[in-house]
Amino acid sequence: MEAPRDEVRTTWSYISPPTARYIQSLYKHSPWFWKFGAVMDRAAFDGYSLWLFTFSDLKTIVGPSLVFGTANARAITRFDLETTIFRTNGQIAARTPIVALWIWVQLLPFTINNQTAAGAVEEDKINKPWRTLPAGRMTIPQAKHLMLSMYCLAGVTTVWAGGAKQSISLAILGAWYNNLAGGDQNCLIRNVINACGYVCFASGAMEVALGVPIPLERHLLRWFASVAAIIFSTVHLQDMYDQTGDRIKGRKTVPLVVGDGRARWTIAAAMLFWGYTCPRYWGAGTVATLSSIFLASSVAARTLVLRTVVADRSTFKIWNIWMTLVFILPLVSGAQGGD
Repeated sequence: MEAPRDEVRTTWSYISPPTARYIQSLYKHSPWFWKFGAVMDRAAFDGYSLWLFTFSDLKTIVGPSLVFGTANARAITRFDLETTIFRTNGQIAARTPIVALWIWVQLLPFTINNQTAAGAVEEDKINKPWRTLPAGRMTIPQAKHLMLSMYCLAGVTTVWAGGAKQSISLAILGAWYNNLAGGDQNCLIRNVINACGYVCFASGAMEVALGVPIPLERHLLRWFASVAAIIFSTVHLQDMYDQTGDRIKGRKTVPLVVGDGRARWTIAAAMLFWGYTCPRYWGAGTVATLSSIFLASSVAARTLVLRTVVADRSTFKIWNIWMTLVFILPLVSGAQGGD
């Protein structure tokens, strides 16, 4: 992934030179303004440090979960649920910032936990030196205290936003993945945790968008199970370009357990199956169906043919685009599926 901006040094370093000089003069002649500026500088520095913890997951978790939550909330009539939980497009749009905040607040403590795990900082110094800890913006003890605070904040957020069950589940999955080696010791368990995590983020976002708990009735439960199955059978695509680092750390990912070639064939076969099955399930129109098949086939073909680290990273981006399309199928399709 391309690194973000390297540093945030002051609150005025990105504005025009004349304005910057004027502000500097205020710093010199006004102790109050100097103190205010120092506070703002620190707030900008710390805020950017928090942002860097989650930067790598914006395209894989935050964006797709936000799309799933708002799109499926708008398509709630497709799930045969009680009319009391229906919301207008305007109501859902008004809650979209709350949905985005809920996703990010739930994600932040997980990423901190992941990036403070044994050996994580050393690995990031090589692969992602711009991250908060390898860049020296925060110490590991500080990050761990922050993680505990953010888990508390994540719980408080659910009191007024919703998604309490998903928040608790994400905390448990995070501990299993990061602290109990669930993400390292068994490739199947690794994929199961990833699948459950995706569903928790997506369903939680949907619940927050609606503003009420969502009942797990047959159609909705089947849809969540389908999303979990898609993630379980294809998410190890992200492990294809990390094999060197995973081998050094002793992680048992799918490509390292079954071999690079076999892992690629499992991804390709699953993509071709889901690329056709998902739009078929929802009775999607021609455009949505062909788009799904095209993107899924592109991922399958690239996975089998283009086997460099750079190519695998690009293929994973296409996978995320396809997943976003799958997430909005209930909204864009003209007929209810699953019967």
